[in-house]
Amino acid sequence: MTQQKVIFNVLAKDITNAIEIVKVAGDRILVGLMVKSFPDIQSIINEVKLYKDHHIPVSVGLGAGDPTQWKKVADVSVKTIPDHINQVFPASAYTLGRMEEVGSTKTIINALIEPSGIPGKVLISTGPNSSKWRETVSVGLAASMLAEIGVDSVKFYPIDGDQRLDEVAEMVKAATGAGIKVFEPTGGITLENVERIVQTCLENGAQIVIPHLYTSLVDKDSGETRISDIERLISMDW
Repeated sequence: MTQQKVIFNVLAKDITNAIEIVKVAGDRILVGLMVKSFPDIQSIINEVKLYKDHHIPVSVGLGAGDPTQWKKVADVSVKTIPDHINQVFPASAYTLGRMEEVGSTKTIINALIEPSGIPGKVLISTGPNSSKWRETVSVGLAASMLAEIGVDSVKFYPIDGDQRLDEVAEMVKAATGAGIKVFEPTGGITLENVERIVQTCLENGAQIVIPHLYTSLVDKDSGETRISDIERLISMDW
């Protein structure tokens, strides 16, 4: 049986902050770099390569789930082979195909699914054009479609902290039932609620949980992710 594991997706102010984070957390951490924050493709490619040169596990992200950044994410990822990729549902298969063409088999690629407010119903129309349509589908259909194309992780956003745990539970069960082992709850997660959220994911079958904790860990004065908060996260036991 695969051992359940929790990996935290966090931000870093800069390479120095990222090195400190990894020194504390090791392989329990992914450091997010958002393509939306960079002026052009080459700038973000250079930054990802810099982080990788310092043995920092990189998660290439859209930036607040911005669907217009999907192509940039794919283009950057094939040039850098990050450890983890955040992608909108409609572009996840495209991204997977491009990564396979460059020989990447270990990168985790997620697909962004949005809660609808109704347990068991979700929105998979998370692309730049499809997001205009607010038609729900069942969690089972969403999970089955991802399993068919080989995408191995569901990013569930926004979960509003621990306010949507019933919806989280239904999506996790459907994903697990379809053979998807990784689940990534995102949105409003803090040191205070992360245990409840992760426990919900594990109890409903997720083998690997990757909660995204971004601004809640960032010191407002320095802009750095607090190392003491990373230490607290790593000390939590599931």
